[in-house]
Amino acid sequence: MKTFIKVTEIWIPDKERTQLVFGSGLYGALTDFKTASEQQHFSFDEGLPGKAWAAGHPIVLKQFEHSYFKRTEAARKAGLTCGIALPIFSGEFLLAVVVFLCGDDNEYAGAIEVWRNDPANQHSLHVMDGYYGTMQHFETISRQINLTKGQGIPGIAWKTGMPVLREDIGKDNEFMRSSDAHQAGITTALGIPVVNNYKQSYVMTFLSAKATPIAKRIQLWIPDQKGKQLVCQQGYSKISNNLAEIFETMTVIKGVGALGRVWLTGMPVISGNLDESEYNPELDNLSSMLAIPVIEQGRLKAIVSFLF
Repeated sequence: MKTFIKVTEIWIPDKERTQLVFGSGLYGALTDFKTASEQQHFSFDEGLPGKAWAAGHPIVLKQFEHSYFKRTEAARKAGLTCGIALPIFSGEFLLAVVVFLCGDDNEYAGAIEVWRNDPANQHSLHVMDGYYGTMQHFETISRQINLTKGQGIPGIAWKTGMPVLREDIGKDNEFMRSSDAHQAGITTALGIPVVNNYKQSYVMTFLSAKATPIAKRIQLWIPDQKGKQLVCQQGYSKISNNLAEIFETMTVIKGVGALGRVWLTGMPVISGNLDESEYNPELDNLSSMLAIPVIEQGRLKAIVSFLF
């Protein structure tokens, strides 16, 4: 199955916490690019991960040529043309940077957006930047829209501080761009609140088509009322099968399996390229998974998992 995201990486601070080093990644068949990436490191404000660290919010790099991207030649050979970096903080301290790499291709339909509230109007969100692939008309419409708290998927994520997952957005009245999404072939939307300080708020949105989903499966996990277990609040799957029932009826204990490690440490996790002893077969299903924490004021509010 083709997915919109071609490469996913996690970059983490070194022991001195002055540079970012390779943590883990999912590269599929792009082994040469993986080799070029594993020995990289980034100082504060250097390269795509370092720029996101310095900015303190998600950033989009739509063109690698003649940019600060450090792996341009390897990316060109791999067919990668765009990068999005998502820094994960606990307070002012960086925990990790998650990088998504995509490539322009007429067969791929999707978008990743970064929404930000306007410094002149704290109650309105607009698209700060985004990657839309070949969907130029949808990009034009998106950049003209302003959303208030609770309005649209970015606005709901902003208001609640929780991730939002919607299917069939072409028919969803809460999605302001539903008719334009339908025309572009976009069917599924995921909104993730990233930074929510007193002055500046950011929301990342992932928009995908059925033919090229962001991931094979997306799930939202939240702590139960007692804070003892994680439960699956919602899930989306490109293919309906028994695995959905397994996931959405199980619970996760802190520290157990990939999701449990995210809850224990606050660090994003990639599983699927680990030793067999690292797997929890029920939770990880021997699949390639990225799990991202949603942290507010030092506490975990939710985990978003992507299965590729």
